[in-house]
Amino acid sequence: MRILATIGALGIAVAVAAAVFFFGGFYSVAGTAEEPALVKWALIQVRTASINHHATDAPPAGLADPARVTAGAKAYAAAGCANCHGAPGTDWAKFSEGLRPEPPDLKELVNDRTPAQLFWVIKNGINMTGMPGFGLAGASDNDLWAITAFLKKLPTVSEADYKSWTAPPPAAAAPAPVPPAAVPEASPAPASPPAPASPNP
Repeated sequence: MRILATIGALGIAVAVAAAVFFFGGFYSVAGTAEEPALVKWALIQVRTASINHHATDAPPAGLADPARVTAGAKAYAAAGCANCHGAPGTDWAKFSEGLRPEPPDLKELVNDRTPAQLFWVIKNGINMTGMPGFGLAGASDNDLWAITAFLKKLPTVSEADYKSWTAPPPAAAAPAPVPPAAVPEASPAPASPPAPASPNP
């Protein structure tokens, strides 16, 4: 009984100390501050469990279709994903170095994630990170599955392929100017017949 009382007292003391630490402002929320190892571990475990629990959407048929992968590369580039996660032959934006937690290099991550998990994260984002929910930003599920298809191929995508897939379409040639229609010359007006001479009085 005394052991249980001691454990309970220790538990209360730890809870009080944690409350003072977090709610007393001692825990820094600055992006420049490293999280305590316990906090970092807990956040990773909670994030992983949440994604595993909620990522239940089945991928559409033909997810690996080349046309879908190409469309996904275009959508990935248009949404600015390369700014934080990089892309073949594309430098990460400088501001991404200031994000905490650091955005992952997706080509090192995607093989360990199912399409359903990738789709769920892209659509919903991850709270308390810099990852936005692109579903809230108006992206359609079709576009998000295309990005998912591209991500699953990302580790093997070459710089040349990515560049060709995301290149803007060639500008349409300007139509040749239409010359103005020739205006026919006006025909001279016929001369009026002379007025008849008045008879002499």
